[in-house]
Amino acid sequence: MATLAGSLAGLAGAGGAMSIALARRSRASLPEGHALVGDRLADPLPTVLRLGLGGMTVRVVPGPHGELFLGPGGPQPGRTLRRLVLAPLFTRAQATGGRLWNDQRMPFQLVVEFAGANRDPESLLRAYRMLDQQLRDHAPLLSRYSGGELTPGVVTVTVAGIVDARDLLAAQPVRFAFTEAGFDELGSASAPVELAPVLSEAWAHRFGWDGREPIAAEERHLLHALVRAAHDEGRAVRMSGLPEGGRRARAAVWAELWSAGVDVIADTDLHGLGKYLRGSHLPGRATLTKRFSTVSEG
Repeated sequence: MATLAGSLAGLAGAGGAMSIALARRSRASLPEGHALVGDRLADPLPTVLRLGLGGMTVRVVPGPHGELFLGPGGPQPGRTLRRLVLAPLFTRAQATGGRLWNDQRMPFQLVVEFAGANRDPESLLRAYRMLDQQLRDHAPLLSRYSGGELTPGVVTVTVAGIVDARDLLAAQPVRFAFTEAGFDELGSASAPVELAPVLSEAWAHRFGWDGREPIAAEERHLLHALVRAAHDEGRAVRMSGLPEGGRRARAAVWAELWSAGVDVIADTDLHGLGKYLRGSHLPGRATLTKRFSTVSEG
């Protein structure tokens, strides 16, 4: 069974020549970096792509007719997921021959987190059906599950914040979105890898270290053990909700996650994380990349 963190080889090539503007902005991608988009970024995708971060989490609020609006506050005309994220993301992939960056090796991880005060199950399910239809319009570029097989695409979409998402997704014979699991669900039949290929958890849910002092040996051992267990199941690991200290404390946490083999580091400090991941002092980058198969050239 293929993993969604696996090769992009064999994807249907999207037509269209690479635009000069996109080519000039091209830079190496950072599959280990994930942007937690705050409300201050009115149009987050250009910043994420410019920094080369390999994924982003956006919070959305369902509108009265199922459309998904980016925060903050209530639905605002024009600030939809489709207009600000999906359309430009897929347009870029089509314009650049089926990749977001020339060196892209793993799917871009787009996490759509359903938020807002309205938690009515029917409203959330209606919003998911709207999202599902919008994704199917770009099916050749998306990671998918069909016929018992996972096929990686240019973009992998994960749905969060819907209580019944697993049952809904599991019932689809062909689907273009996935859900997540936590470390407590390692080995659980309720969260098979084809439904939840990524284990994602907030740091503070299990760890107390904030990066200001050396990490306790017990916490380091626990982190390494959990990551190894996830990898043994064929899952990637994304850590978010990291301590919001100064840059030095953040860097200490990033370094510890990297050393433990965490596949994706998610943070709100997009520029700091991007700069750190590009640092030549980072050990183990080749090993981390090799863990998941890479696309062949040509």
